[in-house]
Amino acid sequence: MTAIGFASTGGPEVMERFELPVPEPGPGEVRIRTTATAVNPTDTMYRLTGPRPEEGLAPPWIPGMELAGVVDAVGPVIDDDAAGWAVGQRVMAIVMPRRQLGGSYAELVVVPADAVAAVPDAVSDAQACTLPMNGLTVVSALAHLALSPGDILGVTGGAGAVGGYAIELGKHAGLRVVADAKPADRALVEGLGADVVVPASRDAAEETAAFREAVPDGVDGLIDAAVLDAAALGIVRDGGALATVRFWAGPTERGIRIHPVMVRDHLRDGAGIARLADLVLAGRLTPRVADALPAAHAADAHRRLEAGGVRGRLVLTF
Repeated sequence: MTAIGFASTGGPEVMERFELPVPEPGPGEVRIRTTATAVNPTDTMYRLTGPRPEEGLAPPWIPGMELAGVVDAVGPVIDDDAAGWAVGQRVMAIVMPRRQLGGSYAELVVVPADAVAAVPDAVSDAQACTLPMNGLTVVSALAHLALSPGDILGVTGGAGAVGGYAIELGKHAGLRVVADAKPADRALVEGLGADVVVPASRDAAEETAAFREAVPDGVDGLIDAAVLDAAALGIVRDGGALATVRFWAGPTERGIRIHPVMVRDHLRDGAGIARLADLVLAGRLTPRVADALPAAHAADAHRRLEAGGVRGRLVLTF
């Protein structure tokens, strides 16, 4: 089978095509014939750093954490999870690339049966592949923040894929959402449902001042999709909470709780992915595909993502 990955770390130019053995599903697993896989910042980071030495993974290394496609094979059934899938079903799934089989940039991907959810007929494969990792990241962040209806949720990076889901899922949870946006993205962020839109800035003082002008005491909880890390603390009220998406865990100040969101804790949450699909059908969640490119153009997709300004997710197709 064809897979796209890298045998040495570096820039987008290290991405290449590999022919790998067809993976076989084991007990409680399914094999998916990939049609679409999302390109995420975690993929570009993996390409830059490679696996950790203690992981003991031999090259080539295949990125990708979320995909859509068709069930191609079902391993021996050990519980009801695998029994629920049949060859030919349209599905989406989350997968960990830091394993010997690699991630989702491959024609065939084996995952645990409970990492899989059905793709509704009204949702395209390109849209579906943006839901599992990005959607579960926000679900996890909201669970950590533990806000109550009527509380104020702040969102940095409001126009991005994670930020957009944070706005919509925050509104679905009954929260008042204050999100940032550049002038060109203001209408987009308002359209996603933000109650208040503030000017976005990579300058910590300016970003904090913009949020504090809208919410003088600070937001109750913040999803930091812009990866400001420590620079985001000033946006949060005393005793509030901050959910980070790139493992930053402190130090904190003013009694603010910090919750690094680890999507790897949700690698077998097919039920959660299915709930996200229901929200799409209900018009409460909007998968945004910035562009779809053939998988052979993965290097170009990585260049575009790293250049910034992508709205929604770039998708590779097989």
